[in-house]
Amino acid sequence: MSDTPEQSPGQSPGQSPGQSDEDLAAAWGADMEAEAGDDAAAMPVQPARVLNQAEIDSLLGFDDGPSSGDNRSGIQKIISSGLVSYERLPMLEIVFDRLVRIMSTSLRNFTSDNVEVGIDNIVSLRFGDYLNSIPLPAMLAVFKAEEWDNYGLMVVDSAMIYSIVDVLLGGRRGTAAMRIEGRPYTTIERTLVERLIQVVLADLSASFDPLCPVSFRFERLEVNPRFATISRLSNAAVLARLRIDMEDRGGRLELMLPYATLEPVRERLLQQFMGEKFGRDSIWETHLAEELWNTDVELDVVLDEQVMRLADVMRLQVGSRIMLNSQPDSTVSLRCGATTLFEGRVGRRKNRVAVRIENPCLRAPPGMM
Repeated sequence: MSDTPEQSPGQSPGQSPGQSDEDLAAAWGADMEAEAGDDAAAMPVQPARVLNQAEIDSLLGFDDGPSSGDNRSGIQKIISSGLVSYERLPMLEIVFDRLVRIMSTSLRNFTSDNVEVGIDNIVSLRFGDYLNSIPLPAMLAVFKAEEWDNYGLMVVDSAMIYSIVDVLLGGRRGTAAMRIEGRPYTTIERTLVERLIQVVLADLSASFDPLCPVSFRFERLEVNPRFATISRLSNAAVLARLRIDMEDRGGRLELMLPYATLEPVRERLLQQFMGEKFGRDSIWETHLAEELWNTDVELDVVLDEQVMRLADVMRLQVGSRIMLNSQPDSTVSLRCGATTLFEGRVGRRKNRVAVRIENPCLRAPPGMM
């Protein structure tokens, strides 16, 4: 006789008598979880990696500052996606190109030196971001557009300041301008820079002349960006960076124009080329106007109007009379088609019946009828 219990029919191997299939599955699941836990405990735990400041700036897109333009990445590009790009104002780029050409000539006459002016880039950014990125020390000139009743900002960096002072005071060619940092600008330096700003503002006005007449007037000169706030920090603005080279000297000059300042001429800045009339042809308009002046127009003089039944009209014969409700001094209407143009009085001039116009009839605008 054997002591091994007999396996009943339908019983799985390893299943004890009285144990159901659900209990057996639960036991197997518990054993597998215990083994997985042992394997996880045996594996070494990787320590959390801490990002440095450079990696954080690269992730947020602040590594290159506001001057990076289209190379922005990360969250900065998402934040700045709501800004209006300057490409939507194509005529503004032509204005700045014209400014570069005019400045090259005017600065040569102003400094009596060989001056080359170039444009680095034109970007759109928030006004507050630009104020925070201005390299100090610098001079910030606030100017006003008289016809647009708004303000703009011009920034002259320290290299340009010392270069223009050195040139205007007779510095030798071939020697770099002396820079003394850490001190406030003197009255002579501020005066010479103001003369440079006046020249640039006059050239900027001339650059806008083909588009619209505007005069830019110099307001004040600041050295602290907080005192040069001309717009809300979150407002969009257009920044043009100009590079001025005077042989081995030179510097940078930046023009900041908020979009609120350009709003009065926004429709003209949206043009693709000079003289665009949004689908209209000025030559055809002039020809049409000239032909309209030579057009013959028939005018009808209405003495009186009466409402009659059709039966009475059908009974009219030669010799029938219609009594008019008008007198010799009554006013009559002059009509072109169904439109009443004037009111006048009937008279006689050189054996001809004439009508003297008394007053025009003002037509109601569409929608008021």
